[in-house]
Amino acid sequence: MQFIPSAISFSDIFKSSFLENVTAVSLLDMLLALAISFGVGLFIFFVYKKTYAGVMYSSSFGVTLIALTMITTLVILAVTSNVVLSLGMVGALSIVRFRTAIKEPLDIAFLFWAIAAGIVLAAGMLPLAVFGSVIIGMILLIFVNRKDSANPYIVVLRCRNSETEKEALQYLEQYTRRCTVKSKTAQKGSIELNLEIRLKDDNTDFINTLAELPGVDSAVLVSYNGDYMG
Repeated sequence: MQFIPSAISFSDIFKSSFLENVTAVSLLDMLLALAISFGVGLFIFFVYKKTYAGVMYSSSFGVTLIALTMITTLVILAVTSNVVLSLGMVGALSIVRFRTAIKEPLDIAFLFWAIAAGIVLAAGMLPLAVFGSVIIGMILLIFVNRKDSANPYIVVLRCRNSETEKEALQYLEQYTRRCTVKSKTAQKGSIELNLEIRLKDDNTDFINTLAELPGVDSAVLVSYNGDYMG
């Protein structure tokens, strides 16, 4: 049996799936989604700036949060408009590796927040994205900026023997709300203690009297943010 090919029109030859995808997402949807994602990303950046408690503030990370929200919205818009593209996008993103170290644990929450907001926006759930971001931002502003009434301090105490150690600890208990031994190093003729204390008031003059106790070689009071590494 001889195969007779069907007639191919001129338009079939130049038909392109790429051109068909041009109208998959309307211009109004794109502009609306990107505009709202920019607003939500800007709000995330504002909350990050207000709640940052690290040593050196990075403005580039804040701008990254805005860009990440918009980029995620852009990607999800493309994925939801084409099932085949969604499978290819999953494969392409699976080979991406990020090597940048996250210095602050709270930065991870902001990254996931930006990504989640972009996904929800692109899915068309605008109230969930907007009101959810507002609630998350308010919770972060309340709890991250909440200051403890008793500021933490570290006392680095070096004494000569265990008797002097007991006297120094009894003295500290009189002027502090709480005194906790974080680390202790003992060697011949010397005992070094790292103590976390909570003061009853802002008066730190007691450290001078502590340093003058018999058997105490040195006493140093250091203020810190509550994260002890050791």
